[in-house]
Amino acid sequence: MQLELITREDLKAFKEELLAEIRQHIGTGQPQHRQWLKSSEVRKLLNISPGTLQNLRINGTLRYTKIGGMMYYRLEDINRMLEGGEQ
Repeated sequence: MQLELITREDLKAFKEELLAEIRQHIGTGQPQHRQWLKSSEVRKLLNISPGTLQNLRINGTLRYTKIGGMMYYRLEDINRMLEGGEQ
């Protein structure tokens, strides 16, 4: 069994590739005028489970607005979260 080490540079490169791919999907999958996404759209966009999205809401990582039982997320907040910026 060969031991492989992952460096910070490896993680940084992976992050940049992932962000580029997500931005590409956002650009092609969502009209530019849309500012708000439903939970199902966010899960599909980020390829995450409902539980993971719930955890992002609970711990304050991703802000949301609840209207009539539906939760909506600002595309700007999703991008900010992916970039690691403050809410």
